[in-house]
Amino acid sequence: MRKTLIAAAILLSSHSAFAEQTQNQATMSNFSYDYAEARIGGSPMTFGAAMSKSIHPNAHVVGSIDSKFKGDYDISGGLGFHAPVNNWADFTGEMLAHVFDSGDHHKTKAGMEINLGVRQWLGPQLEIGGKAGYLNIEDFDRWMGSIYGRFHSTELFSLGLEGRINHIYGDQLMFTARFKF
Repeated sequence: MRKTLIAAAILLSSHSAFAEQTQNQATMSNFSYDYAEARIGGSPMTFGAAMSKSIHPNAHVVGSIDSKFKGDYDISGGLGFHAPVNNWADFTGEMLAHVFDSGDHHKTKAGMEINLGVRQWLGPQLEIGGKAGYLNIEDFDRWMGSIYGRFHSTELFSLGLEGRINHIYGDQLMFTARFKF
């Protein structure tokens, strides 16, 4: 009888240990890639929006639009990947199609962008990151990059400041509000 009780106790305790393991499994990413974002750029003044949605534990679809509201626009969309580097950082990359109209002669141009980046937690609410990439839109070829900081005031809302270097609208400072869904 005693052996049966010991065996039952071991079985019950091992079941709870396995149940705890399945609840605390490592995720495939340290960040959420499901969000909608509103942003304002300075120098030149632009307004824009972006959206991202996970389609796989390590992949997401992303799209964005920016404009100075002077007959111009920059629309991009494509696929991205993300993979954890450690418990506090993700390695990211995107391949995007761009459609751009400067508004000068209403001539629409199309091209591609490819970029690689890193996202890093500095604390429970502070995220930093950056990316570097190459943009090719017909006769418009350039290397570009960005660095940013983002404060997560709640689990579903964050504010960010991003410095863009050599993008479509040149060097620019972006203020962003991101809503996680």
